[in-house]
Amino acid sequence: LCFPPPPTVTSPCKILKCNSEFWAATSGSHHLGTEEAPEFCTALRAYAHCTRRTARTCRGDLAYHSAVHGIDDLMVQHNCSKDGPTSQPRLRTLPPGDSQERSDSPEICHYEKSFHKHSAAPNYTHCGLFGDPHLRTFTDTFQTCKVQGAWPLIDNNYLNVQVTNTPVLPGSTATATSKLTIIFKSFQECVDQKVYQAEMDELPAAFADGSKNGGDKHGANSLKITEKVSGQHIEIQAKYIGTTIVVRQVGRYLTFAVRMPEEVVNAVEDRDSQGLYLCLRGCPLNQQIDFQTIRSAQATEGRARRKGPSLPAPPEAFTYETATAKCREKLPVEDLYFQSCVFDLLTTGDVNFMLAAYYAFEDVKMLHSNKDKLHLYERTRDLAPGNTAPPGTPPTLWVALLCLSQCWLCLL
Repeated sequence: LCFPPPPTVTSPCKILKCNSEFWAATSGSHHLGTEEAPEFCTALRAYAHCTRRTARTCRGDLAYHSAVHGIDDLMVQHNCSKDGPTSQPRLRTLPPGDSQERSDSPEICHYEKSFHKHSAAPNYTHCGLFGDPHLRTFTDTFQTCKVQGAWPLIDNNYLNVQVTNTPVLPGSTATATSKLTIIFKSFQECVDQKVYQAEMDELPAAFADGSKNGGDKHGANSLKITEKVSGQHIEIQAKYIGTTIVVRQVGRYLTFAVRMPEEVVNAVEDRDSQGLYLCLRGCPLNQQIDFQTIRSAQATEGRARRKGPSLPAPPEAFTYETATAKCREKLPVEDLYFQSCVFDLLTTGDVNFMLAAYYAFEDVKMLHSNKDKLHLYERTRDLAPGNTAPPGTPPTLWVALLCLSQCWLCLL
């Protein structure tokens, strides 16, 4: 009993399953007569029972807490008793004319039309998270962080985004995003509160309640999910806040990218007490990798390795030369996305991390409003201010981390 449980790669929280079952049982019930109220309450009690079963493993899950509060509200609205039958939900089909098929939308539910009708176009910003994990903030700061566990990416008046990063291998310091939760808050006559949740090997093309738009309000279609590639790539358009979100599964892990107006980014009631918000403030200093230290250690370790006997490497391991060659196949410019690719191949040996860096840059090209800032380069004392660097800058930023980790393994 004193030994810790073995590491797992999937979340034991099953709130997504509870949400889907409830929606399958009740979708379209608002179109039915009052005689269906007992059946709705039965499905609601089953929903509550399902959340209680998974409560212990969902304590830190945003979608879980959202569901619990939603159940309480629905119980009151429909005068449902907490005691009663909780039969298994039966599937329904959406009736014709459901809100998911409506195309009309009030002007207030279109950000550019409502907030900027008589002014200049809004300024858009971009944030992305990918790989092991690498963060590009709304201010175009590029960081490589540890951030194991659950961390908030975005937290403002309109939505919350939380990611969970887990070790790529048991005992490894390399982590990647295994879970993503996005909560779109209810907004005027546009959208109801909606929760999107993705996990490793599960990238839904719908919100947690099974819907693909903002619900029953008049402007519901100002929030939509579109599946680009089944199980690999979805896009969420939130026109009422001028926001586009791209979520991908590359290999087993998730990537996140967003395009958002500065006005929405900074829409918080009390910014001083807002707390940590990675896309805006970056990773805490104690969670960032020290590039200068790594570079210095790499130079020393590299000379030692050339003079001493070479160590046998596992079949899946990359050398510095093979990693750079592989990354050049997809990322010919030696910017920080290229360096991230090299770093991830050396630390994980997983070629899917090369694809994660490639798609992260493709998302930047699609979402970033300033095409002069697509490529980011390491800022050093020798470079002028700004995101520029001499062409051909050697991609040796993070190589030493692998060398140091291998030395530790040898000592152990």
